[in-house]
Amino acid sequence: MNYLRSFIPWLVFAAVSSAGWQWGALAGLVTAAALLVADRAAGLSLDYRLLEYGTILFFAALSVLAFARPDSGLQMYGSALSTGWLALIAWVSIAAQRPFTMGIARRMAPPEVWHTPLFRRINVVLTAAWALSFTLTALAQTAVSAYHGNVIYSIVIQIAGFVLPIRFTAAYPERARARFMENSGARNDIQGDMAS
Repeated sequence: MNYLRSFIPWLVFAAVSSAGWQWGALAGLVTAAALLVADRAAGLSLDYRLLEYGTILFFAALSVLAFARPDSGLQMYGSALSTGWLALIAWVSIAAQRPFTMGIARRMAPPEVWHTPLFRRINVVLTAAWALSFTLTALAQTAVSAYHGNVIYSIVIQIAGFVLPIRFTAAYPERARARFMENSGARNDIQGDMAS
């Protein structure tokens, strides 16, 4: 559920946008800023928060655009734009060696594992899965909008774009840890055989 918390501003944007995309953008901005302030007040480090900062930047820019040009044709591509921006955040966070999932994982994992190669590797893989899902979702949303597809298609695509990486995120870390322990055990057996 910690992953869903990070996407609350995006969910707020989607819900409030039915009253007008400018109001959705403003609601997303206020929500994102409030969550970041709450994290800081709770004593959480603001390191590895590229997702949160990127979210605030997106909704600030979108709010300005949406209030300045409420009738802009970009409104039709709101889902594609937001998911595309999430994809960009995810890919940039990997390139910057600060996978966005690390900020979320640090809320759940003990501090002694934060700097281990396994923790980093798990988060790079998880962030890549999210980045790929966001990229494909943004492309599909663009096609639905460009061809004036039924809103049901857009909803199904958006749900799939979140459900698939959520399921992967729930399963992958344990499999990676088990594989690491298995490989470590094999290495220890080989070293033990060589020592005897």
